[in-house]
Amino acid sequence: MNSINRLLRKTRTLLTTSLIQRSVTSGTDGEVRISQLLKEKFPQAASLKVVDISGGCGSMYEIHIESEEFKGKKTVHQHQLVNQALKDEIKAMHGLRIFTAVPKQ
Repeated sequence: MNSINRLLRKTRTLLTTSLIQRSVTSGTDGEVRISQLLKEKFPQAASLKVVDISGGCGSMYEIHIESEEFKGKKTVHQHQLVNQALKDEIKAMHGLRIFTAVPKQ
């Protein structure tokens, strides 16, 4: 049982390290392409982070975006705006996690 727990901890550490390293580097082609599309659609975005969470194959992404364009809109509408901006890219994806917010003043 201890060896299984050690293996699980080591696996979690490796996965976390991989995600951190990838978010620090320039990003995959898909991350860069999606970031560019979102920057064009949401020019007031205070922060934007796109991470390929599929292991680099480009089939699943996680997006964190804070923008004034979301002010006064319900979360579901904010997510619809992101989905609309990425409608062509979404066709090739397996999944997408979206986290939106209005920047704090």
